[in-house]
Amino acid sequence: MSIKCGIVGLPNVGKSTLFNALTSQKIDAENFPFCTIEPNIARVNIPDERLDKLSNLVNPEKVIPSFMEFVDIAGLVKGAHSGEGLGNKFLSHIRETQCFAHVIRCFEDENVIHVEGQVSPINDLETIETELILADLEVVSKRKESVQKKLRSGDKTTQKEFDILEKIHNSLDNNKPVRDIDFEHNDKAFLKQLQLVTSKPFFFIANIHEDEQKNKHLAELEEYAKQHNLEILKVFAKAEGELIDLEEEERKEYLEMMGLAEPALNSIIRKGYEMLDLFSYFTAGPKEVRAWSIKRNSTAPQAAGKIHTDFERGFIKAEVIGFNDYIECGGEPKAKEQGKLRLEGKEYIVKDGDVIHFKFNV
Repeated sequence: MSIKCGIVGLPNVGKSTLFNALTSQKIDAENFPFCTIEPNIARVNIPDERLDKLSNLVNPEKVIPSFMEFVDIAGLVKGAHSGEGLGNKFLSHIRETQCFAHVIRCFEDENVIHVEGQVSPINDLETIETELILADLEVVSKRKESVQKKLRSGDKTTQKEFDILEKIHNSLDNNKPVRDIDFEHNDKAFLKQLQLVTSKPFFFIANIHEDEQKNKHLAELEEYAKQHNLEILKVFAKAEGELIDLEEEERKEYLEMMGLAEPALNSIIRKGYEMLDLFSYFTAGPKEVRAWSIKRNSTAPQAAGKIHTDFERGFIKAEVIGFNDYIECGGEPKAKEQGKLRLEGKEYIVKDGDVIHFKFNV
């Protein structure tokens, strides 16, 4: 399954400009609402310097990083939950992602129109959140009606479903997203079926201007985030979009000029990874060195299943070398000699950076 991170926000806040900067793709980014209608999707490699270190030791034929898919989703406006603008398309596309980044414009620029007529980060984020809550409320209300009709049967599963729906409905009715509700572990399978948008993890991206004088609204967004214990990633979307046509050395100079150690892509991918509770383990051999994305607390067979379902089904054991041990020993042969290679069974919980060979039999 691919990892999809949606890029959402009101029209003209810089979503497509950011998408261009992130993915080096020259899609339309024009100064009018609904320039993006169908979602633009790009597969982006996840930067990981550990992969480079491994490939320098192994010298494989191929190096294959992990990746994420970024989805540039059409802008949302007030009334989207009832079909205004491109609301229905927006909501169907965001339901297909695992997490989303909410882009908020924080700068004044008379040459870039705002769909509401004035720049106000707090109003923007509240518009988006309200529309998503109303969309979820509609889904839950319809499901609740359907389940309620079956309650007379006395089926315990049906009663449990109704109780969960009632809990969600009450929360949404009080303008609280699903992600803020405490669920029992057994409820989560049913919750996943509902595909509720406000159950998805998200983070804010503040789109700012390289001219600090224009970022008049950044402080209010930062204060809001502080009060609600939310993190903001600050991005010069337009300026970073200009990196696309530059050579590597020129890119570095440009980033330094903006006071950035790395492109925004890196921090956004890391945040998406963090939101989804993912990390990478590695396989290394003469054919290829490869990074694989898995959930934290995954067992060795589950990690093997990322390569092929047969690996999980026929799992016997895993030969594991910690990343630091692999590098310090200069590769697998020395790591074996020095006793750094471990044989792990089905209960082993894979660690971030483990270099693994799986043994299986089908």
